[in-house]
This record gives sequence, structure tokens and C-alpha cells, in this order.
Amino acid sequence: MSASDTGYRAEALIGQDIAAYLKAHEEKTMLRFITCGSVDDGKSTLIGRLLYDSKMIFDDQLSALEAASKKSGTQGDAIDFALLVDGLAAEREQGITIDVAYRFFATEKRKFIVADTPGHEQYTRNMVTGASTADLAVLLVDARQGVLTQTRRHAYLVHLLGIKHIVLAVNKMDLVDFSETCFQDIVDDFNSFAADLNMAPPLAIPISGLAGDNITGRSDNTAWYKGPSLLAHLENVELADNAAQKQSFAMPVQWVNRPNLDFRGFSGRVAGGTVKLGDKIRIVPSGKTSTVKEIVTMAANGSRADLSEALAGQSVTLTLNDEIDCSRGDVIAAGDNPPLAADRFEASLVWMDEAEMLPGRAYELRLGTQAVSARVQAPKYAVNVNNMEHLAAKTLGLNEIGVVELATDRPVVFAPFADSQKLGSFVLIDKISNATVAAGMLHFSLRRAHNIHWQAVDIDRAAHAALKGQRPKILWFTGLSGSGKSTIANAVEKKLHANGKHTFLLDGDNVRHGLNKDLGFTDADRIENIRRIGEVAKLMSDAGLIVLTAFISPFRAERDMARAMVADGDFVEIHVDTPLDVAEQRDVKGLYKKARAGELKNFTGIDSPYEPPEAPEITVNTTELSAEEAAGLIIDYLDKN
Repeated sequence: MSASDTGYRAEALIGQDIAAYLKAHEEKTMLRFITCGSVDDGKSTLIGRLLYDSKMIFDDQLSALEAASKKSGTQGDAIDFALLVDGLAAEREQGITIDVAYRFFATEKRKFIVADTPGHEQYTRNMVTGASTADLAVLLVDARQGVLTQTRRHAYLVHLLGIKHIVLAVNKMDLVDFSETCFQDIVDDFNSFAADLNMAPPLAIPISGLAGDNITGRSDNTAWYKGPSLLAHLENVELADNAAQKQSFAMPVQWVNRPNLDFRGFSGRVAGGTVKLGDKIRIVPSGKTSTVKEIVTMAANGSRADLSEALAGQSVTLTLNDEIDCSRGDVIAAGDNPPLAADRFEASLVWMDEAEMLPGRAYELRLGTQAVSARVQAPKYAVNVNNMEHLAAKTLGLNEIGVVELATDRPVVFAPFADSQKLGSFVLIDKISNATVAAGMLHFSLRRAHNIHWQAVDIDRAAHAALKGQRPKILWFTGLSGSGKSTIANAVEKKLHANGKHTFLLDGDNVRHGLNKDLGFTDADRIENIRRIGEVAKLMSDAGLIVLTAFISPFRAERDMARAMVADGDFVEIHVDTPLDVAEQRDVKGLYKKARAGELKNFTGIDSPYEPPEAPEITVNTTELSAEEAAGLIIDYLDKN
């Protein structure tokens, strides 16, 4: 169909019924895709060409729509494509695209959202952001340069992120005289790399973004090419939601919808499969079952609309025939084939933060509507994207990719990423800065997650505490080296012991002679040091003891992790607040002197940070109180609580 024919049909429809035209436009399918590749491969130019040629095709529709809108007194739906192209030109003038630029355009068949992602290696994380919601990736290669390192990096990430549809767009063919040989050499080179990834050979298209060859129509300059134009392929490729409809039904619950006492629905977006009225469902992880009573959505005018079925990609509210417990983070799934729940996984991880990953640190893991605490272990290996070599690694830095094991504090409902992008992809959030530090893809749950179960015992924490006649507590002393933690903790234990209390003091130096003698003083080792102490302190408190711990414990995240191990009120954080200059003047062990001389690395307060508590139960200022006075203050707090 020619552009004039398309314009004639749209103009006729607009002239007859603008509402019908707008409804037809609203009901078009939406394809999300990204452009990626190395620097200066022509990503922005390609997008500009798509926008410009779409404008040329739709000049007639836009003019007719604007005229009809003025006639009817409504605002037109026209898009100022020229402004969009100017925006892309402005990005090129800056010399570098450092963020993801999103653009919208439409044809008669489909609507599109395209993410223009940066090509520089240091902004790989931005490319991951753009690819996370994409159905398709257009991977550009400069015909003069061939397949480069960043081409391989982006291809690996696209494959890792589960994008099924990939177009290898060999750009700037006009600068190599539209050479078929040049084109085929690049395709062969890329397909050899793709084979190492177990990636199917992508559709390869020879294009010129600047001249428009094979962008919106077939070019006479490449008579040897028999495939579709880029736009024709974009218009006809299968959408991810269509593929998801073939999966088993699953819908993560976003919220419980209860506008009145007579209605209780569970709202969310269908992640996979299809659900119909009367279908048997199962709530995961609880395992409760019921059947679907109603499928509710909202009509265009804002009124309630009921459906007989809902498909992947649709946002709906389900009501059930039974009153069962279900809340945000749960998954409503097919009764005969629900997803799994586990708390230990192997996953691929793309690190996206300037600060490197700290193995053992607790991060917030968000998967769908679920949010849990997760600890990431040291990588099993990092990946060299140039040759797919597996490299030994103790951590991951910015834009590095690796395979890791992680453990969550409670079971997570999941599916392997290869089976479900919605239930298999996650992000990690730093609990202190609230920054997104990594994106990950779950491979599988670890077998020990299914084989290890908590063994119930008859003599529990309450029984141990009753025998000792006390309430177990963890008194967590934190502060700089030389602040007086051990001295004060020792004085507190003496007073408790004199009062007939059952106690145990875990001191930082003493523990490093045995339990933690294998750990150094890097940030990662400090995190593991505190994790172990937290677990030991919890076990001792379960035995009914009042446990005192005297550790620098420099990071808030790990102190919060230790607090979360026990019930509210059982963890007492005591900040021994001594200024650095005072602690350094004391320097009983001579450690500050060695650190200043460069003989001790990673020393807290000198070349390793200390994060003071933000809301401790007790603060002790040792410049104003003696150790005995501080101990008395702590005992008074315990007596009152």
C-alpha cells in the first residue's frame, strides 16, 4: 500500500468519525524496542529517520486529524515529529548520549516506544535499563567498523535479558557502496559470536539511517537483499505479551482492592497465561486454593467492566469464591501448575553502581511486587563479554557481569528467567542510599533450599528464658576503635552478673582468634564478620542469655541485619560515641599510629568509613562519662525496659 493510499483511508475515516479513528489508534498493539550498539554506529540517526519517515507517511492523517479536531472543538492527537528529531540532533551536538532517550511514533498497524541507549561502556547500566522492558532490540553495526567489543557486550546483555527478537542492522551501507560482501562478512562474524551464546542468528538488514535505505521500504541500492525493511519487520514481529499468553497463568498481586465491605478483589498485571471465570487458582507461597468469581477492569469512561477472561499483559482485579488470605507480594497462579517458592538461588547479575558489590551485605531484592532482604555471595565467576571466558572474581564492579548465589530472608515466588521474565528478573536496592545497584536474572533455586527445613524443638527460647528468670537481650556496642566499647561492655556484664543474670560477652578481638580468624579487614570481610556474630548472638539469645557484643561494626546495613534477626525490643544498639581525635589520642593498642603510617590498611576512621547509628537505643558520650558511669546508664535503661 502506498503512502497516499494510507493517507486517503485515514483521512476518510477521520472525516467520517474522528471518535472511531481515535479508538482504532488506541487499540493498536504496542511494540517496545531499543537501539543499541557501539559509539557512533548511528542509533540516533536511525530513530530520527524512523520518526521522519513516519511523519511523511502520516502527513495526510495528521493534517486531517488537526482539521477535524478544530472543527469538533477537541484537541488533536498529532505529534510534532520535527521537535523529536531536533531533540535527537541536540543530543548529537553534545557528543555523547549518557541517558536513555525514549521516543514514540506510530504507523497504521502498530504503535512504538523506542529507547535510544548510550553506546559508551561506562553507561552500560543505562542500556540495561532501556532493555528491561523491550520486546525487541535493534543492534547496530557500522559497516566500516564491523563487530566491536561494545557490539558484543550489548549483544550479550540483550541475550541475557531474554529479548527474543534481535535485528542486526548493518548501518552506513552507503559508505561502503552497498557492498554485499562487506555486509555478509559482518553477519558471519556476528553469527559466530552468537553461536557461542547459544543465540539464534538474528535477522540481518543492510541499512542507511541517513539516506533511509531499507528503513521504511525496500531499497533499490540493495537488490541482492531479499528480506523485509526494518519498519515492516517491526510492524509484524510477535509481541512479548503474546508469547507470555502461552505460559501458565500467574499474576503478582499489587494490592488488595476493597472499596466497600461487599467487595474484596486482588489487583495486578497478568504476568503470563490466561485466566477465565471459574478457573481453579492457587495462592503462592501459602498454597491456599479457590476459584475465580469475577474478572474486573475499568472501561474507558471510568466505569466498572467485567471480563470473561484476562490475558498476559492486562491489568485486572480478581475476586474469588472463597475468603482466603492473599496480600501484596503473593502470586495468584494456575491451580495445577503454580510457580515455585524458594530462598536460595543462582543468578546472573549486572552490577550498575559506582561502588563495587560487597559480598555478604544485605540488599533489598525486588521481584515483581515482592520486596525481601537478600545477601549476595562472592561471584562464582565474572564473564568476559569479548570471548565468554569465565573469570575468577571476588566482587563485581560497575558494568561487570557475573554469576552469583544469593539468599533471601524468606521464600520468594519465582520462575527461572528463561521461562518467565516477569517472575525471573529482579533488582537489588542499597538499603542506605536507596539506589538501584544491580539487575539480575534467576537461573534456578539451589537444591538445599528444598532439602533444608527448620527442625522444631520442645525446649524453645521461652523455656530457656523462664529457667533463667530473665528476658534475653542482645546489647550491641558499636563505635570507633579506642572508643571504650570493650571496657564499658565488660563493666555492664559485671553488674549483670552481680545481679544474678546469665550473660556472655562476645568481644571483637577475642572472636577473631577463633570463629573469625579466617577474615581480614576489607569491607567484605567486615560484613561477613558481623553476619557471623549476629547469628551467634541470636543463637545465644535463643538459649536465654543476655548477650553483649563489642565490635566496631562500622556499617549500618549489617547492624540492621543483626537487629532483624531477633524480635522487636530484644536488640539494644549502644553507640559508644567518641570523637575520632579523642579515640586516636587514647590509641591504647597503637593501631591509629600504624594506620596513619600506612602499615594498617582498611582501618575504620582513617581509610575505611564508619557509619554512626541514626537512632540507637542508647548513646554513651565517653568524653563526659566514665566507663562505670556509662555502665550504670545502660543498666538503668535495662531496668526500665
